[in-house]
Amino acid sequence: MRPLLVLVTLSVTFPLGSLAVPGGRLPGQYLSPPDTAVLFPFIDLAGDTARQVVVDRDPAHYLGHPSTVLLEDGRTLLCVYPNGHGKGALILKHSTDGGLTWSARLPVPENWATSLETPSIHRVVDAAGKKRLIVWSGLYPARLSLSDDDGGTWTPLTPAGDWGGIVVMGSLAAVRGAPGHYLAWFNDDGRFIGPRGRATQSATFQIYQTASADGGLTWSAPHAIVAGSDLLLCEPGFVRSPNGHQMALLLREETRKHFSQVIFSNDEGHTWTAPRPLGLGLIGDRHIAAYAPDGRLVVLFRDTNRASHTNGDWCAWVGTYDDIAQGKPGQYRVRLAHNTWGWDCGYSGLHCLPDGTFVATSYGHWTEAEEPYVLSVRFKLSELDGRLGSTERPAPSAQMKQAGAIRQ
Repeated sequence: MRPLLVLVTLSVTFPLGSLAVPGGRLPGQYLSPPDTAVLFPFIDLAGDTARQVVVDRDPAHYLGHPSTVLLEDGRTLLCVYPNGHGKGALILKHSTDGGLTWSARLPVPENWATSLETPSIHRVVDAAGKKRLIVWSGLYPARLSLSDDDGGTWTPLTPAGDWGGIVVMGSLAAVRGAPGHYLAWFNDDGRFIGPRGRATQSATFQIYQTASADGGLTWSAPHAIVAGSDLLLCEPGFVRSPNGHQMALLLREETRKHFSQVIFSNDEGHTWTAPRPLGLGLIGDRHIAAYAPDGRLVVLFRDTNRASHTNGDWCAWVGTYDDIAQGKPGQYRVRLAHNTWGWDCGYSGLHCLPDGTFVATSYGHWTEAEEPYVLSVRFKLSELDGRLGSTERPAPSAQMKQAGAIRQ
């Protein structure tokens, strides 16, 4: 229990409003060894190959940045990902057994080959109950492809408007009490928001919000809900409070001089709070969250804390929504897979099946000296809870062994 007490002491010593790392140092660097990887319980699944399912692997091609959706039957999953680092022809597969096995690559519209950036896939339902799937492709212009038959057929990628952005859509969520209404979020630094975009001289990052009132068929012109040149915030990851009354967006911080951040809305996205730091255990990129049957929260991310032994690896945090809202440390961290090269992993899909099994899917350099491929890891929290008494501790990551260039 001593590591947990150390972290609690830190959370008291550094109030939420002052958690930015002093002196411009990277997160965790003000801590003396042992580093943040041992400040609270840790479970390592990286070597547990029985939990791993390869979704797609091609030794000759870089396969990256998957996004997944679970259909209402609780066992059908669809996974979309690019043949390349973000940019590249989009590939689609499906699983009918909860991710234990995956289909061959499925037919898709010809212009999916023109995708410029990381895709995302989402379920939407209109006010009349009509279900659709949306695949988004970002940069300028943001484009979307629709399926009315659960992924059997798709429309070509079509511009959503005269706007674009980065990681479109980082998250998408239904508006509470308004059937067919949705909000979605992405980020941009001025380069792709319009047809003549360019990066701002002061490197201002903005989180944008767009809305649909017709079940995802059309989307409003986006507006910024957060902007800043000190905190460079991006890749919003949505989670709703257990009682449904509050929205939260977990945010990557690009300068690496500050903790990852979170913003909240208590009025279904009409207004948002100022950013405030997430806890030490959630320093990372591309947060994706899902609830367990017992109400606990699992958040996936790429660990970017350079003081962490899992820096650069694909990790998960287990805690509660209250932990996030109140800046508490959470229960424990998990390494899902070891990334053997740089920080190039961690864009994920995450779903909890009816039996409580989490299916986490990401890309990464999972095998030394090979191109990245798409992998799933399966786990139940009850299984992980039983390992909390162990003495597991991660081996030094590649980033701890050698300070190399960061690949985004």
